[in-house]
Amino acid sequence: MTLEILTADALLPLHHGFFTRRGGASSGIFRGLNCGLGSSDQREVVMINRARVADAMEVTPDALATVHQVHSADVVTLSAPMQGEMPKADAIVTATPGIAISILTADCQPVLFADPEKGVIGGAHAGWKGALDGVLDATVDAMEALGAVRGNIRAVIGPSISQDAYEIGPEFRDRFTAHDANNAEFFREGVGDRLHFDLTGYGIHRLRGAGVGTAEWTGHCTYSDAERFFSYRRSVHDQEVDYGRLIAAIRI
Repeated sequence: MTLEILTADALLPLHHGFFTRRGGASSGIFRGLNCGLGSSDQREVVMINRARVADAMEVTPDALATVHQVHSADVVTLSAPMQGEMPKADAIVTATPGIAISILTADCQPVLFADPEKGVIGGAHAGWKGALDGVLDATVDAMEALGAVRGNIRAVIGPSISQDAYEIGPEFRDRFTAHDANNAEFFREGVGDRLHFDLTGYGIHRLRGAGVGTAEWTGHCTYSDAERFFSYRRSVHDQEVDYGRLIAAIRI
């Protein structure tokens, strides 16, 4: 099956894509393009999937850079392809041609950044914790350090869990309102004491607060479309033992 790659006009003319699960070599609960080396899928199959992504990005597999994501606000700046053990971080930036930086997600926000004029790109994994702790702001700061102009940076959030599917408890809202009382606007009342959190709305809010020129979401919900996307939360609800990881990538 051919790979399905979602793109965003805001990131053109740079080569980029939010890859769906279609077109991969994995089977079972990982069926499709599982690119997560941290999953219990067969490593050699995951490497086949990652090689297909690298080929689509027109780079060698060793030039497809990924970090060991830990829900932090830490950013890695690359000037050459990664070698050895992946650093623990949740965002990558570079101004070096030939490197495709990539982010893995399964409900969290995959955010791709670009300042095409200055030739600086970035990618961030932004779940609720990373977004709250400032990973998106830190990515913009790191791009600026490489010469990007903050107001010229374009940021696009790829397939993520939607507010309709993101049900949480009241203590979750308290974390956000303790940081900023205005964050209450990203929560909608649900059944009983349940609430629904607008993760992508919050992501766009933080991106705009960081001063980027463009901030948008592709509008795809990972939870509600099992044929196209992996979802951690859906796997929990379905009582599956593990879940696949989607990949998003961009290069100069």
